[in-house]
Amino acid sequence: MNDDHAHFPPADPVKAGLTGKCPRCGEGRLFSGFLDVGKRCSSCDLDYAFADAGDGPAVFVILIIGFIVVGLALWMEVNYGPPLWLHFVLWIPLSIVLSLAALRAGKGLMIALQYKHKAAEGQIDRS
Repeated sequence: MNDDHAHFPPADPVKAGLTGKCPRCGEGRLFSGFLDVGKRCSSCDLDYAFADAGDGPAVFVILIIGFIVVGLALWMEVNYGPPLWLHFVLWIPLSIVLSLAALRAGKGLMIALQYKHKAAEGQIDRS
C-alpha cells in the first residue's frame, strides 16, 4: 500500500466507503459479493490486499443498531404494552435488515479510511 504512486483525484473516503466504491478512484467496486472484498479495482487496478476491516464494523453495528432497536422496543412497551408476539414480529426483522445494511456500509467505510490514512499492521523495529 505504501508503493502507491498512481495519480488520481482524491476520492472522498466517506462517500466511497458508504457506497462500496474503490477508496483510491471512487469508481470501481470494492466488494465482489455482499461482504467479500474483491481482488482489485476494475477501474484503477488498485490491489485490495491491504483491506482488512477485522471486527470493527461488526462492533459498531451491534452497538448502534442494538441501541436503536432496544430503545424503540422499550419505548413501545412502556407507551403501548403490545403482546410479546408483536415485539418479535417487529424487532427481529428490523434488527436483521438494519444490521445487514449497516455492516456493508461500515466495512466499506473502515476500508476506505484505512486506505486514506495508510493504516497497516504494526511492526516492531528490532534494530
